[in-house]
Amino acid sequence: MPDLYLLFSHELTAQQKRDVYQDLGVNKIFYLPDDLKALWSQVPPDIPDIKDYIQPVKKWLAERVKKGDYILIQGDFGAVYQMVRWAFSRILKPIYATTARKVLEIRDGETINTKRVFEHVRFRLYDKD
Repeated sequence: MPDLYLLFSHELTAQQKRDVYQDLGVNKIFYLPDDLKALWSQVPPDIPDIKDYIQPVKKWLAERVKKGDYILIQGDFGAVYQMVRWAFSRILKPIYATTARKVLEIRDGETINTKRVFEHVRFRLYDKD
């Protein structure tokens, strides 16, 4: 059974966890250690090349992943692009979460407040081609 490694800056919701186990058939979920999670979630916008910056994340993953594992990759566009390519080169399954945005109207007397809620829909594989 495949495992799932998370490259993003927050925790999975209860619905996402259900989908991971039921739809993807994942055995176990692995979060980045705190230091790498902080690194991943704060890619400096002022450095011209992030290849060396994200190397610790690649190293951590390379020591753990096996062929066929999933990697949920979301974050800085350049870092995501590099890690998706890296995942494909190791016969891994890079995925991302999709959401539906719902607008709720809350009435308080004559006042109407709106609240936007993002609801998990599914995980989608990145396309290699």
